[in-house]
Amino acid sequence: MKNHSETSPENSAETLTPSAWQTKLSDYKKIFHNGLWQNNQALVALLGLCPLLAVSNNTINGLGLGLATLAVLMISNVLVSLIRNHVSSEIRIPVYIAIIATAVTAIDLLMNAYFHTLHGILGIFIPLIVTNCAILGRAEAYASKNSVDKALLDGFFMGLGFLIVLVILGALRELIGQGTLFDQAHLMFGEGARDWTLHFGDNYQGVLLAILPPGAFIGLGLLIAAKNYYDQKKATKLQNQLGIKIALK
Repeated sequence: MKNHSETSPENSAETLTPSAWQTKLSDYKKIFHNGLWQNNQALVALLGLCPLLAVSNNTINGLGLGLATLAVLMISNVLVSLIRNHVSSEIRIPVYIAIIATAVTAIDLLMNAYFHTLHGILGIFIPLIVTNCAILGRAEAYASKNSVDKALLDGFFMGLGFLIVLVILGALRELIGQGTLFDQAHLMFGEGARDWTLHFGDNYQGVLLAILPPGAFIGLGLLIAAKNYYDQKKATKLQNQLGIKIALK
């Protein structure tokens, strides 16, 4: 006689329906879009500007700090998501800060061990990742309220968006200020990368302003203006298309 209390493997396994998969993929797409563009931490939220402006005087410095920030964001988001149901609301902020500080310390030690010269150039700005409001903000606003997979993706794409801005700003400042790209690439990629440096013009003297702090503010302002211009043009185009559809009806 069949025991009705037994469940088949299909019923015992947690499966997602097609609609649930579509919802999950839609959530992932939103995380991707928010991190890289819609809610970019550097261009929209304007968080983490201290290291962004201070270190982005060349491409490699921006890449190094950007990767460190990305790693900290991913680690802290995952850990905060894992403990979100086990930490009382009264002490959550100190716990989040302790998690972020632990992740930053680990990244700082790894960079000191494997990228010692670059670590010395970036200096205090690696430990200062702890004070980056973007990291604590994502831990509090997102990771503490969502599952581990979503928290991981949020940390990755928010960090990637910050990294892209750092690299673009560093590349622009290096190109205008020194007439080179990927100078000192060997600090991150080894001695074989010494030949990666691109020179633009043998007699180019460079614009000193670009590699000074005012150049960082000007460069960031231009990137923000470009993003806002693109968003405005896109919104206007969509509005015109909607108006045409309404008129046709």
